[in-house]
Order: sequence, then structure tokens, then C-alpha cells
Amino acid sequence: MRNYFIRRTLLFSIGFGLSFHFVVAQEILSETEKIAATGKVWGFLKYYHPEVAKGKYDWDKELFRVLPFVRNANTKEELSQVFLDWIDDMGKVKVCKQCYQATDFEYFDKNFNLSWIYNRQTFTKELAEKLHFIEQNRHQGKKYYAAAQKKTSQVKVLNEKEYKDFDWNDKNLRLLSLFRYWNIVEYFFPYKYQTDTEWDEVLTQMIPKFLYPSSELEFSLAMVELAVSVDDSHAALYTEKALEYFGKFWFPAMFRIIDNQAVITGFYNDSIARYNDLQIGDVITKLNDKEIELIFNEKEKFIGGSNTSVKKHIAQYMIFNDTTDRAKIEFIRNNRTYTQTIHRYSREDLSSSGKVREKYKILEGNIGYVNMGVLQIKDVPNTFEALKNTKALILDIRNYPQGTLFAISNFISSQRNDFYKVTFPDLNYPGKFIWRNGRQAGKNGDLWYRGQVILLVNETTQSQAEFTAMCLQTGDNVTTIGSQTSGADGNISVIPMVGGYKTAISGLGIFYPDGTETQRKGVKIDLEVKPTIQGIQEGRDEVLEKAIWLIESLEARGER
Repeated sequence: MRNYFIRRTLLFSIGFGLSFHFVVAQEILSETEKIAATGKVWGFLKYYHPEVAKGKYDWDKELFRVLPFVRNANTKEELSQVFLDWIDDMGKVKVCKQCYQATDFEYFDKNFNLSWIYNRQTFTKELAEKLHFIEQNRHQGKKYYAAAQKKTSQVKVLNEKEYKDFDWNDKNLRLLSLFRYWNIVEYFFPYKYQTDTEWDEVLTQMIPKFLYPSSELEFSLAMVELAVSVDDSHAALYTEKALEYFGKFWFPAMFRIIDNQAVITGFYNDSIARYNDLQIGDVITKLNDKEIELIFNEKEKFIGGSNTSVKKHIAQYMIFNDTTDRAKIEFIRNNRTYTQTIHRYSREDLSSSGKVREKYKILEGNIGYVNMGVLQIKDVPNTFEALKNTKALILDIRNYPQGTLFAISNFISSQRNDFYKVTFPDLNYPGKFIWRNGRQAGKNGDLWYRGQVILLVNETTQSQAEFTAMCLQTGDNVTTIGSQTSGADGNISVIPMVGGYKTAISGLGIFYPDGTETQRKGVKIDLEVKPTIQGIQEGRDEVLEKAIWLIESLEARGER
């Protein structure tokens, strides 16, 4: 049941000279409602108000100045009057003729939402009309807090104070940290509409965590959780306190989570692995007597990622790392269950010289293989010359390519192709995104490489790797094999946080030409293949094997 505040009494008389007091009850706003409204109004004015958006005011200080008045307000009438007075202090907003002119571009319609302005439970009609007028007569031209990145047009965040000497006990700075991040996402994140939790609800949920952390660690974890809430593999934020909490001692092996168990897939340092008696294919079921699935579920809110597939990949840094240099594991090897204590190490202790990775090679059966994580643009012509007589070509994109997509597409395509559409922020109408056709790839003319081309992808295929896959998929004879990719496509925009920390978001919206989304979903896959526990234990690359099987099947049918 809501509380009510008696704001005024009306005295009236009826018959016999009797006097009665008639009371009008008005709802008291909760602290969270008031703070959420403040964060939204502050951010809106930051990017919309003509005087604020061009940098006339120190907008951080303005927030600190208005907060005491917000805290003293109780009803929507009182809170709205605080905001009305605040806006009036900035002078009269002039009519913007340019804002009413018709545009010749198409807006992406899923991301924009200023409906909160008209929330009559929080704002009066007068304030809603004032905010609406500012929206319609918003700032145009060069912005103080935001600009478009050259060539790509994703937002570049400007002129944000870092507060490197930030004291976490400062409540105002904690709120500033929340408001800054929330509003940058609100107005400049192209995939805001895809978050699991409505972005307005994220603000409401995070306010108590930023207002009342019991310790610096609790505040740091709130910052991590805030960044994770955008559901974007490009977003990550870890403070020193958070890193200490998750632990700087590393488990000496890499693994995949399959069937809620951690299967060892490789080692940072082979000698350390032997010392700890660890083998590829060991299936770890428990860590310190706790099931792996339970640990993952407990820490998932701190693991950034666009989808569960990539979160399980990133989890290897969260599940086994800790603050102590030893841990007890339960694992299965050769169908028997063992328990043993293993050592953890600093990241530096685990480093090794690494193996030299081949750029390309010819597999058995005259099949070309290219490691896209190693191949440089300058290497492309010689590589294709060396592989021109192979019957098929496997391009492994389970890594981070080196910008070779356009060079390679010229060899595997016989025509120029559209391979993506893009949305980028309209800085003159913050929150709105504009559709634009992307570049084409490929080369008109005779097909240079006539064999079948197979692309290999998985959860490590992220960002430029996904963009590369989209480009190469337009080739004449291309098939994509593997599992869900990271789902974080598009150039990143860096967000400077209070305290000198930095995080990022995907700054551009990347779609297939038909409008199919790649964010969170990943690229299109023709044949899904996932590694199995048995395959890992046998030392097999099942995705690569499936590619070879497909090539041989097509050859047998005469379809290569």
C-alpha cells in the first residue's frame, strides 16, 4: 500500500454554518523514483538542451547542486517544480527551425524511447510539456559531450571528467557514475532494445546498489553488474577491487563448459600442467566441493557477454581463478572420479613462449586451410596462389582476423556484393539511429578460386571476426560451419567512467542486408557443430572434421 502526503486543506462551509476540512491526498514518491527521475532528466538535458549540450554548464556540478532539492521533494508536484526551476535557470529555449525540417534518411525504429517524459505518476503535465518542447527544439550542431567517430560514425564520448582521486564513499560521485553510464547507453547504444532487462528497469534496480553499498568492493561489483546488464560482449568493466575479489591466481588450464562441466582443452604452460597432473579431456565436476554449474550460475551476473555461449567461454576467467593459490578439484578421467589439490599461479608465471602458428597449410586430401587469426593483408595474394589448386578451402575464423576480409573476398567472389547494413546514432536527435547501406565486397569478373569454401566459427568469433564472416559468406561457394558466435558486431565506443576506469559498448548496429540481426544472435550458420567431451578427450577438432566431411561429400556427389 502506498503512503500519502496531505499537501493542502480546503475549507468550505455547508448548511447550518458548519465548517469542514476537505483533504486532497497526494502520493509520496519513493527515493528510488526520485533518483531515477533525476538521472533521466539530467541525461536528457545533457544531450538535448541547447545550452547544456554545447557545454555552457559544468553538468556534473549541476547534478550535485540539484540533488539536495530532489531529496527534499516528496511529491511529483514538488519534484517537478525542482526540475522546472532548474530548467528555467538555463534560460529560454528558442524554436529550432532546423528540427522541424523533413529528413531524407530512414530511422531505425526499435531503439528510441522517450515515453518516460509523459509518466504522470512522476511528472506534472507542465514539466512533461517543457521536456517535450526541448525535445522538439533540441540542440543542433557541434556537441560538447559527444561526437561522431571519423569514417565509422559511432559515438565518441567527450569531455567526461575521470575523477581519478574518486573516494567511493562520495554518494554524489557514485550516482554520477551510474547516471553517466546509463545515459550513454540510453542515447548511443544501438542495441539497447535487446537487453534482457528493460533499460529503464536496470536504472531502477541499480540505484539502491549505488546509493547504499556497504563497502568499496560492493560498489565495485555494482559497477561490474551495470556493465554486464547491456548484454554486450564488448562491455566489460573491472576495478582493482573487483579483480581482487575474482582473484589474480589463475587455474593452469583452459577449458570449455559442456553439459555443465568444465572440460580441459589446453594449457598455458605444459610443464606446469604436468606438475599438477592435469590432462586434456579431464572433466572437472566440482571446485572446492561446489558443482561447476552452481559456480557459473552464482557468477553469471558478473560475466559480460551477448549470449550464454560466449559467457561460458569467458567464464574460464571467473570460475577457477581465485584469491588463493590452491584449490581442490573433483574430476573424471577414464571413467573414474578423482579428487586432488592443484596450484594456481599468477598470469606471468603461466606465460610461455608459445607455438609458431602457420598462416596456411594443405591438409590431407588436397584441402587448403587458412588460420585467419594469423594471416595478414599482405599475405593474401601469395596464400591464394599457393592454394589455388586445392579442391576446397577452409577459412578458420575461430580467432580474431587481421583485416583481410576485403582482400580475400576478391578471390572467392565473382561479383560485388552487399553484405551488411548499419545503424549509427543521430547526434542531433539523441537516441535515434539512422539506417545506412554498408560497403560492398567482392570483385566483378571471373571467379578466381572455384573450389568449395568453408568458414569455421564459434563463440570466440567476435566483432571483426563476425564482420569478416558476414563478408566472406557472400562468396560464390561458401558454407559456414560451427556454433553460435559472440554476437557483438560493430565498432566499439569507449566510455570513461568515474574513477578513471573505462568500459565500452558496440557503437554501431550491424545487420545483414535483409535486416537480420547479428547482435546477441551471432552470424548465420549453415551447419551447426559443437565440440563434445569425447571429441576433446580424443584430441579431435570436430568442427574441422565436419568441414572435411562436407567437402568430401560434395565431391562424391560431383558438386564441388
